[in-house]
Amino acid sequence: MKVVRLHGRGDLRIGQEAIPQAEEGSSLVRITSVGICGSDLHWYTEGAIGDARLEHPLVICHEFAGTAQSGPLAGRRVAIDPADPCMICATCRRGLHHLCPQVVFAGHGVTDGALREYIAWPTRLLFPLPDMISNDDGALLEPLGVAVHAIDLGRVRLGSSVIVVGCGPIGLLLVQAARAAGASAVVAVEPLAHRRDAARRYGADVALRPDEADQDSLSSLVGEGVDVAFEAAGTDDALHVSLMATRPGGRVVELGIPDLDRTSFTAALARRKGLTILMSRRMNDVYDRAISLVESGRIDVTSVISAHYPLDSVSDAFDAAVARTGLKIVVDV
Repeated sequence: MKVVRLHGRGDLRIGQEAIPQAEEGSSLVRITSVGICGSDLHWYTEGAIGDARLEHPLVICHEFAGTAQSGPLAGRRVAIDPADPCMICATCRRGLHHLCPQVVFAGHGVTDGALREYIAWPTRLLFPLPDMISNDDGALLEPLGVAVHAIDLGRVRLGSSVIVVGCGPIGLLLVQAARAAGASAVVAVEPLAHRRDAARRYGADVALRPDEADQDSLSSLVGEGVDVAFEAAGTDDALHVSLMATRPGGRVVELGIPDLDRTSFTAALARRKGLTILMSRRMNDVYDRAISLVESGRIDVTSVISAHYPLDSVSDAFDAAVARTGLKIVVDV
């Protein structure tokens, strides 16, 4: 089978390897669609993400869908949950599967991910796709799940006011998810004009440049502040805007991953408001909900895709994603 491995920063190489064997409890899946995530760009540009470092040639990417070739779902199109928690540790027993210290995650550490033609993956982590959900949509269920999990953490309710700071694909899905959850007001902040336009299309009442998101401007829009802020850019400036925009007693959910694995903010701003600041890691068990949201038409993941690239042009796909000239890029395997 054809495989793409990351050997170092910006060094993706295509090769041929044997098709993996599916062990008991796993199924072989022929991969069809792979989304490029912001975390994949950290691997590509830095050879690292957070405190994890690239220590051997790794197959990256974890947003993917395909067709099961073996097991009880053979012949079915499926989305794949990339996180395989141990299910027996104290954290898993508390229901926090996404925080499992022993989690095996596709495209991270020593576990190869989705940039290849076939993968053997636990059958319990395969989710059959309804006919109206395309393979591309199936791949985007993973970032949608990240957005849904963040909405849960933020406790967005009917009539809540929300700000999304950073409108890449996750931020745009957050805008839609906030509306689906009942938010009555959604403000978006994003430096790139085409992403501000997309945020408005997906339901933001107003989309601001970061330099427009000062205290006076935000006060005129949201009064004492929004109920919930979602920081989806991974920068200290974005976090500052999020804290500044949130009302006293509100919640700030941080999804962005900073380049240098460091985040800082003005303590007095957060302390005097008594803000609850939450770190969002991946997602918990939300795939069924994500499928339902797409199947019902309440969230549109298809239009977040701005370009497709064949697997043979994977380096071009990553360079385009780094340039941020579009939205979500999908690699066709």
